[in-house]
Amino acid sequence: MTKIALVTGGTRGIGGAISIALKNQGCKVAATYNSNSEKADAFAKEHGIDVFQWNVADANACEAGVKEVAEKLGSIDILINNAGISKAAMSHKMTIEQWDDVIRTDLDSVFYMTRCVLEGMREKAFGRIISISSINGQKGEMGLVNYSAAKAGVLGFTKALAQETARKNITVNAIAPGYIDTEILADASEDFLKGLITKIPVGRLGTVEEISRIVTFLASDDAGFVTGSTITANGGQYFI
Repeated sequence: MTKIALVTGGTRGIGGAISIALKNQGCKVAATYNSNSEKADAFAKEHGIDVFQWNVADANACEAGVKEVAEKLGSIDILINNAGISKAAMSHKMTIEQWDDVIRTDLDSVFYMTRCVLEGMREKAFGRIISISSINGQKGEMGLVNYSAAKAGVLGFTKALAQETARKNITVNAIAPGYIDTEILADASEDFLKGLITKIPVGRLGTVEEISRIVTFLASDDAGFVTGSTITANGGQYFI
């Protein structure tokens, strides 16, 4: 039976690669986006993937959006919590808004989205919940206390929920990417990138495809014994 996958922030960067990879594995994929309709529509047209617009930091929007996806494609089997933002500032200069925006989008949304699909997964006795954390959720990063706290929270959420859902054949896992070659780094200076790469033992940035391949494994039937885990993919930059 064809599985239904929902990827938040699924039209660009890592999320876009995940959406494409899951579609290539035979899933029906719904990819969410927040604001850039032009790019999302172009992605949908190019790849034949359904796109849906809502703000994952809004619990009511998540509930309505998941309902819309289910009505169009079917009950969700695979949830990829990928959507995220970063607002950098040193702690003594960080505003309440910068803190709240990142926590809501990067951490609260993981709960909002998961609670919307969990009952359906329990009824089917099958589910795959995969959340994208970060190397900075493991080691922390100066100037990113909000982002680091949110991504660390995702790891705790993953471990706790995995224990709750294991007997229902619902696995819950996280991926902690290091620095990946996406448009976020596209405007970085050559000197910055060189300095960054010197900190990565394999000597290069990761690719979005490398992350998407981890997702397709964790989403597969073959990964039924893997739950509560965090897979690090950072080129050897940090070990935990």
